[in-house]
Amino acid sequence: MPALILVSPDHAAELVDEFGRYLRDYDVHATATTAEAEALAQRIVDDGGQVAMFVAESQLPDAHVLEAFGRLRAVVPTARRLVAAHWSRFLADAPALRAGLAKGKYDAYLLMPRGVRDEEFHTAVCELLSDWGSTVAAPEVDSARIVSPGPDALTLAIRDFLDRMGLPNRTYSPDSEEGRLVLASLDGDPVYPVVQSLDGVAFSPRSVREVAIRVYGPPSEIDESTVNDVAIVGAGPAGLAAAVYASSEGLSTVVLEAEAVGGQAGTSSMIRNYLGFPRGISGMRLAQRARNQAIRFGTRFFTGWSVTELEPGAPGEPHLLRTDGGDVRARAVVIATGVTYRKLRVPGIEDLVGLGVFYGSAMTAAREMEGADVIVVGGGNSAGQAAIHLSRFARSVTILVRRNGLEATMSQYLIGEIAYNPRITVQACSEVVDGGGEGRLEWVTVRDTRSGTETRREVSGLFLLLGAEPHCEWLPDAVARDRRGFVLTGRDVPSERWTEELPPASLATTLPGVFAVGDVRAGSMKRVAAASGEGASVVPLVHTWLDPGT
Repeated sequence: MPALILVSPDHAAELVDEFGRYLRDYDVHATATTAEAEALAQRIVDDGGQVAMFVAESQLPDAHVLEAFGRLRAVVPTARRLVAAHWSRFLADAPALRAGLAKGKYDAYLLMPRGVRDEEFHTAVCELLSDWGSTVAAPEVDSARIVSPGPDALTLAIRDFLDRMGLPNRTYSPDSEEGRLVLASLDGDPVYPVVQSLDGVAFSPRSVREVAIRVYGPPSEIDESTVNDVAIVGAGPAGLAAAVYASSEGLSTVVLEAEAVGGQAGTSSMIRNYLGFPRGISGMRLAQRARNQAIRFGTRFFTGWSVTELEPGAPGEPHLLRTDGGDVRARAVVIATGVTYRKLRVPGIEDLVGLGVFYGSAMTAAREMEGADVIVVGGGNSAGQAAIHLSRFARSVTILVRRNGLEATMSQYLIGEIAYNPRITVQACSEVVDGGGEGRLEWVTVRDTRSGTETRREVSGLFLLLGAEPHCEWLPDAVARDRRGFVLTGRDVPSERWTEELPPASLATTLPGVFAVGDVRAGSMKRVAAASGEGASVVPLVHTWLDPGT
């Protein structure tokens, strides 16, 4: 079982008693010093075990607690780190330790429980253990099984989709006991990868979309006769917020998502600056909680279905959204498709996408990078979050940016955490110009944009977070866009396209009854909280459109 190691010189008995509730699933060990904890963790790792969490008092006899966590992190980079301060020291020690929390030197500062059933304390512990379990440990129970003889781009893409949707999954070799059981239920010869989903039926998907449809339902479930109040295209933070608020206010609401619920934000390993989550929350958990919240109010989700065309309705008639599986009719449409990462367009790199080269943070791939050297290209928050997550597994992580540094594009809390992390370095004024390998990525060429000098580097992973590109080809010309393809709304719409010399409402497009929110909207702030705010703010505008008298 995974281990929880307590470092407590004075209150070990109380902490062991508190952590007794975890004994069914974890081995709980008590140590008195940093040296003891360090040695114990090393023995566990050497024996092939895992350490899920270190819990330390705020005062230790042989090292400052932050130094202690640094030493323990060197042994087990993936373990979560928690300070449980005794009530006699909680207020006195907090100011000096708070800066370390902001820099990622540990994960939470809590008051040691003073009595039974301190559920606030254990809520924090469970959140940290849950985060560890979803990003490090293999799931004990799998909702989906993948059988594949080796790593390939499609297998990794399917795993990434299932992880983003919060569905526990494991990959088995064809000659394993579990693999043979899955293959026995397959009708016909296997074409790898083979997936066995919740219904227990094995099949050989040729795309992630086929997996999404198998898990969440076939296209025939669309009721083309229904006219919905609002259809939301895209289930990132903006679309999810719009769904929650629209359905909670009684509007019949459908959401069409081409890939995984959560959008780009759903791939973030840990969002630490989202309001209301002091210990941070992964993009997957944020997205799945929002999805469940919307479903509770009656929202219907169609996952894995791309919208291929928006056909404007005549005055007083609903708009028509065409998909491969059927048409969706709605009186109002909210465009919340977000953006995709810009392609590097280097042939040697593009040929290895999924084989060591990844667009986005690819949380699933992080576990494949243990002991490897990797490069993250990009200077935004997503790149910073990806680098920090990868540093738990990779031997080294290099962030490449074309600018002189990260200050202009990344939040300060991430810059501070990156500066502290000994496994992460930032290489400014640099770009990737070539790469290759036999069957998977083995090397890249990096060019210094100032001198033109090119350097070949041996790497196993390249994570590309290069900036935003909207994909709005499915929109009609009636929806105005800027020169980069982002949707124009409100006063950003050119005056010649105003109606009766008045601009559209703040989130309204040039097509009546069609709105745009989140990253796809021109001029939007590319932040999760901003996208969520726009998703909530658009609902009153939808109400006004549906019932002008309100």
